[in-house]
Amino acid sequence: MTTRQKAYIALTLTSIIWGTSWIASKIGVQKVPGLEVASIRQLIAGVLLLVFFFAKGEKMPTWKEFKWLTMMAVLLFLSANGIATVALKYIPSGMGALISALYPLCVVIIEKIFYRNTKITLLTFTGLFLGIGGIAWVFYDNAFHNHAEGFGWGVFLSILAMLSWSIGTIVLSRTKIKMNPYYATGWQMFISSFILMSMLAVSGNAIPLSAVPAQTWGAIAYLVIMSNLLTFAAFIYTMKHLEPAIAALYAYINPIVAIFVGSLIMSEKITITIIAGSVITLIGVFLVNQSLRKQREILAQASDADAM
Repeated sequence: MTTRQKAYIALTLTSIIWGTSWIASKIGVQKVPGLEVASIRQLIAGVLLLVFFFAKGEKMPTWKEFKWLTMMAVLLFLSANGIATVALKYIPSGMGALISALYPLCVVIIEKIFYRNTKITLLTFTGLFLGIGGIAWVFYDNAFHNHAEGFGWGVFLSILAMLSWSIGTIVLSRTKIKMNPYYATGWQMFISSFILMSMLAVSGNAIPLSAVPAQTWGAIAYLVIMSNLLTFAAFIYTMKHLEPAIAALYAYINPIVAIFVGSLIMSEKITITIIAGSVITLIGVFLVNQSLRKQREILAQASDADAM
């Protein structure tokens, strides 16, 4: 088997496992508070990653690095991952995955408003229009068929989590801190777990670990082993051996996997409208990513020309 074939297998694993992780999270929060599920998951995964990198000789972060790690932990793993997990108590897993896929659209809008370094081309505008229109269509159909208490609250939390991830992505791309990104991820998970535990304690909703049901422990084990560790390694392998445009395809497959697996395992409502809206949304995200890629290529060519 060639390296490229292995990379495609890794891409397939990444797409499927990260898609099913939304269902695992949904199962986890059925009888346990979302904050508790997220804190346990991040603590275990963070410890495992840190132990691995310490064994490889990584040093403790400096105070400056630790402050940056804490900020990123809040944006990416507390606000984004933690809040997204809480939201799944109230909304279908597929919808949570679809909302999270909108983050490239938000990155474009935030960059345009605050940094003015992103051009809204016709391709970008078309992508934004389709992405927002598609998610609005899915939201309407879900709201029509979903009468669960707290549905609107779940949608709000999912959007908030997606916005936090978008801001975190921008901050991460502009940072001057030089750290092994995977070692840094371990620290961010570890730090966020303690903040999540503090929030859980304040909420008064925590349940004793002895009372956590087996299905929740099973979901957490799946999330840690399959999503945080195995898929993490598969994603790295994919990024190393496939073109960025191909490696990024997982982001469009994840929500589709979450929607269909959620309908099979969790009996979540799925209609033609939801399928059509999801496809339109993902096409919009794809177009926005394409427009950003073209802008980066133009800037790179201009920079090369100046260097000559």
